[in-house]
Amino acid sequence: MDIAIFSPSSLFSEDDTSSREENSDARENYVERKHQFPGTELIIREFSFHQLNANLLWPGTFAFAEWLVQHSSCIEGRRAIELGSGTGALAIFLRKSYDLDITTSDYDDQEIEDNIAHNCRENEIPAIPHIKHVKQYANLIKTISFLLNFYKPRDKKAIFPTGNDENDGNVVLPWPAFLMSWRRRIGKEDELLFFNGCEEAGLKVKHIGSRVYCIYPKENEKSETKS
Repeated sequence: MDIAIFSPSSLFSEDDTSSREENSDARENYVERKHQFPGTELIIREFSFHQLNANLLWPGTFAFAEWLVQHSSCIEGRRAIELGSGTGALAIFLRKSYDLDITTSDYDDQEIEDNIAHNCRENEIPAIPHIKHVKQYANLIKTISFLLNFYKPRDKKAIFPTGNDENDGNVVLPWPAFLMSWRRRIGKEDELLFFNGCEEAGLKVKHIGSRVYCIYPKENEKSETKS
């Protein structure tokens, strides 16, 4: 894992998942729509309702996709895990457009996993590897910390602090990094709670433009810069 990508579509859903009716035999209703992503059109099947909040495609996904296109050097040649993939639309876009080595993840729910696989087939790409794991709030911070702190780089020289490349103006990300688009209307108190929690966990939070944040271990700030 070189980079984790996240759009907080499920970060602040209802926390009491223990109360969901696991034995419900009601069929999930779907809606299949065409969505315009930068340079391509995707066919995405979405849940019209799902109790675990993998519902209609979150509008901020398109803004995040546009940002990634404008800063494609951030993801070129990397491996990525998307935390909270929902329909899998963003991962499918990145695989289809950049052949990105990406893995999706979401709640431990077979219907969500099957729907992501369905959307891969509809858009003529092989099924993307999937992990049945996603956490919210403080537990999400634990997941981020684990991924970043236990990452073993293939090339230690590739680790460098986040910032701007003066040669081409592109954003430069550390290896590894957690890249997060924060465009949902969330209370300032909740927002600060999450970011402060990251800082307390030994992570650096850096705004790199357009409500996109890079989160990485503070120790990486002392790593050598890109030559």
